[in-house]
Amino acid sequence: MLGTSILLALREIRRHILRSILTTLGIIIGVGAVVTMVTVGNGVTASVQEEISSLGASNFIIFPVRTTRGTIRPFDEADVRAVEQQIAGVQLAAGGVGASGTAFYNGQDWDTRVEGGTNPLLEAQTITIGEGRAFTRDEEAAGKNVCIIGLKVREAIFPVGSSPVGARMRIADISCEVIGVMEERGQGGGQDDDDVIYMPLKTVQRRFRGNDNLDYFVVKYDASYAASAIQDSLVGLLRERRLLQGDEPNDFNIIDTAQINQALGAVTGALTAMVAIIASISLLVGGIGIMNIMLVSVTERTREIGIRLAIGALAREVRLQFLTEAVVLCALGGLAGIGLGFLASLALAAAIEVPFVFDPTINIVSFVFSAIMGIVFGYYPASRASKLDPIDALRHE
Repeated sequence: MLGTSILLALREIRRHILRSILTTLGIIIGVGAVVTMVTVGNGVTASVQEEISSLGASNFIIFPVRTTRGTIRPFDEADVRAVEQQIAGVQLAAGGVGASGTAFYNGQDWDTRVEGGTNPLLEAQTITIGEGRAFTRDEEAAGKNVCIIGLKVREAIFPVGSSPVGARMRIADISCEVIGVMEERGQGGGQDDDDVIYMPLKTVQRRFRGNDNLDYFVVKYDASYAASAIQDSLVGLLRERRLLQGDEPNDFNIIDTAQINQALGAVTGALTAMVAIIASISLLVGGIGIMNIMLVSVTERTREIGIRLAIGALAREVRLQFLTEAVVLCALGGLAGIGLGFLASLALAAAIEVPFVFDPTINIVSFVFSAIMGIVFGYYPASRASKLDPIDALRHE
């Protein structure tokens, strides 16, 4: 009986194809909007998490800030070693400094960012060497003129297809040997992490900065430890080393990358859910349209219903037929909406440059929900059709 009802429903939809398309337009737009918003929202969340993870997972980033006196007290290597040795749960700590410079090679030049650091800093920030090698201990200790370049620097000044490893390039007035090329990292912390050159910490301190100060240092901690406890220990130790009295504010900031990742993920998730709920309102509008057209269909086919009831069709069979038509109509609209949402998500994700994250759950839920809309909004017209009096229905013109 159900199979026959589905075939009859498809035949009826095909007989009035234009009306069926216009009727399901609300369902199509509603499902498409929900699928698009959730898919793009997942892509934005993934993009944000990728940017934060480029700073390193389970990391604290500590940097000095301007005090009420208007001065900034930089950190030094002794601060970093104290944190690494005296705080439980800290796996490693490494300082870094930054500078800017123009890279030259074979007549090509490129303005870029120069970062001074050590292998532990690269490890803490999950920087992977795709070609070549990392610094040796001798290079770090002596402050040798060697460098690891990002992909954007490689593309800007080195010939396509050639390996820059082993080549000597110039950064400002410093000649250095390229020993490695980083793997692609993308955006992170508001800057392009592929447009950077890493050199040994001491090299940048001496040749670019002229002092031994640190701009920041990164603390990688064991995720099994409570991040809040480690952060409290960090604050206490640094205040003690910087001779801050009880009522003096901290002259440094601590950023917890894991906490930022969770917070931003929660915010983007909430915004995605809110937009999806707003978009789903059009589903209700589409459902009302389904009810309206089904009532019209019952009126148009009153004589047909009377003939069926007169020759022995049961009321529940008539109700099932019209209910099936409503469900099939909504299900087809749901499928079309999912296809529309898929294409719109691809286009929108490419336009705003976020990854396309296909979520089968939202597609299945949208399809099931659209079919349920057919039951909810199609039941009243179907019930009305099943309650028609055969004699009155046969007299209907």
